[in-house]
Amino acid sequence: MKRELGIARCGLACCLCSENVTCNGCDSGECPDKEECENRKCSMDKKIGHCYECNEKCRKGLLGKIKPYGFTEFARRFGEEYLLDCLERNEQKGIIYHREGINGDYDEFEDVESLISYIRTGNRHF
Repeated sequence: MKRELGIARCGLACCLCSENVTCNGCDSGECPDKEECENRKCSMDKKIGHCYECNEKCRKGLLGKIKPYGFTEFARRFGEEYLLDCLERNEQKGIIYHREGINGDYDEFEDVESLISYIRTGNRHF
């Protein structure tokens, strides 16, 4: 885990992304999607660092997907540091953020509250 990369503006976990060999986050200028990223543009226009800092709970851009939306909601409720603590603990327990070409353990959820619970506990409650 590259904790120093933290969480992307949209909620994705840059700190766990396998693409962080060539990308150092949203604000580095190295993000391969920086020109097309709706969440980056919107948060920069609003002069905020992350979507979780916004009062609107929109689903535009990557927030239309459950994982970034769930991570954003987690950070909004509990803070980014606690999210990073949980992700680090979960990684040490063998929970996979994503694998090359294969969904990771955080991708198997259909509702945000279940995902948030999984992030907090590292246990599935299906």
